[in-house]
This record gives sequence, C-alpha cells and structure tokens, in this order.
Amino acid sequence: MINYQEITCKTACNKITGFLPYCWDLNVYRGCGHGCTYCFALYSHKYINSGNFFDEIFVKTNIAERLEKQLSGKNWKREVVNLGGVTDSYQPAEEKYKLMPEILKMLIKYKTPAVISTKSKLILRDYNLIDELSRTASVNVACTITTVNEKVRELIEPNAASSSERFEVLKAFSKTNASVGLHSMPVIPYLTDNYENIRELFAKAQECGVNYIITDLLNLRGQTRVVFFEFIKNKLPHLYNKLYPLYKTAYVNKEYKEHFKQMASKLRIQYPLKNKKKVFHKQADDEQPKQLSLF
Repeated sequence: MINYQEITCKTACNKITGFLPYCWDLNVYRGCGHGCTYCFALYSHKYINSGNFFDEIFVKTNIAERLEKQLSGKNWKREVVNLGGVTDSYQPAEEKYKLMPEILKMLIKYKTPAVISTKSKLILRDYNLIDELSRTASVNVACTITTVNEKVRELIEPNAASSSERFEVLKAFSKTNASVGLHSMPVIPYLTDNYENIRELFAKAQECGVNYIITDLLNLRGQTRVVFFEFIKNKLPHLYNKLYPLYKTAYVNKEYKEHFKQMASKLRIQYPLKNKKKVFHKQADDEQPKQLSLF
C-alpha cells in the first residue's frame, strides 16, 4: 500500500548543469509508484531519510504556487523546464492529486518551454493543456518504452502503462506542435536487447510519427544495482550469471556496448523518421528558445 506524505517546497524548479537539453528540473513528487526494477532515482530518497522509494511518495502540494513565483520573477528567462527528471509527473499519485494541470497553466501563462517524459497514459488527461502550451512555447513529449513484450514489461515496470498505451500517447501528441520522442531505455542485456524487440520499437515509433529516438543501455549505480540484482535473483535467476559479469562496474563492457551501438545504428537507417520537428537547445535565454534537432 502506498503511503502519501504531503509536503511543501521552497522552490519549484531546480537549476541543473550538464549535457541535457534543459537547465531547470521540476519534480512534483519524490518517490514513484511505477515500481520499475531498474529505476536510477532510488538514491534520491536517502536525502529525505526514507528507504521506501516505491511505496512512500512525497507530494509537493504547493508546487504550482512556487512555480508561479519563479516564472513571474524579473530574472526568469523563459528557459526550458524538464517536468519530472527524477520521478514521473504522471505516476499514480497524479491521478489522486491532480497537480500537473495547474503547473501546465503556469507554463502557458508565462510561455515557458517544457520537456515531459512519462510511462503513463494519464498524460492524455492534459492533452488540451499541453497542446495549448505547444502553440506558444516549445514542448517536447516523450515516452519511455523498453519492450513490446507485455510479460516482460509487467515484470520490470509493474505499475506503468502498457507499452501499446504509451505508443498511443506518442501518436496522439504527434498531432500537436510538440516534438515527440521515444526513449528506448534502459536496454537490459539478455532481456530487452534482442534484435526483434528493438526493431519493433523502432518500427512502432515510425508508425506513430515520432521525431526522434534515444536508446541507452542499463546503468547500475548504488542502490539501483542492489535492487536490480535482487530482482534478477528472485524473478529471472537464469540471467544472473550472464548479467553480473557484464556489470563489473556501473556500465556494461565496451564490447557489448559497441555491439549494441552497431545494431541500433542499422535500425535507424532501416526506420528513418519523417516530418521532423525541432527540439530546443538548453541555452534558451532569448525571446524564443533556440532550436536543435536531436536526430
């Protein structure tokens, strides 16, 4: 049973640095109810003295109010805001708390560009708001989809939407002004890395009219490594002796990485993406965000 803890926040958006195409991150929730066995964000709960990332969800009930204070400030430059870089903004808690509509209304009011990535079909509830935002500012909507095999999906992402439902999300938002992307990650060796699965993901993405595809192999750091290998031992023990030697560090070895890269490159050629839209660059500090095509 999920325990919801209502909290308040001092600021809505946090400044981040790095190679990502945005420099502000906004997380409505801390913790996530999707229960993904490979979740990279497990580390984040240690900062709030909680060890139950999946079942203890902290809800920032005043986040829309704090967001308006930031966006209305004289120093705000209408830079790109990533909605949910650590936890999914449309996780099950959002169905109960309905905080995203108010956040989207603030972004519309202050014409602020946004990135939204999700594993939930709940985002379709806010279709009209996201469509409206995409008419006044750059918007990127992406779905993380790891496999077309529902039995595998239910094992590794038990509380997320089905893969077919996520493709329907991409198809729907391809009809808006938003750029639309497939995040095929993480790719899990010996489980979701087979050619037919990756090929099917590329083919369905092409059918849905996505503008770009990102693939990335599973990384195992800190608590994520512990939780993931415990899952493998319990649910897929036949893979343990294959996977463990592959991850002597947080990353797969170079030989495997190169093999996968070559396969993905061939599929990009086989399934070219049409009707490309532009995806903004993080240095969006002028009147309209600068543009950058990812693929």
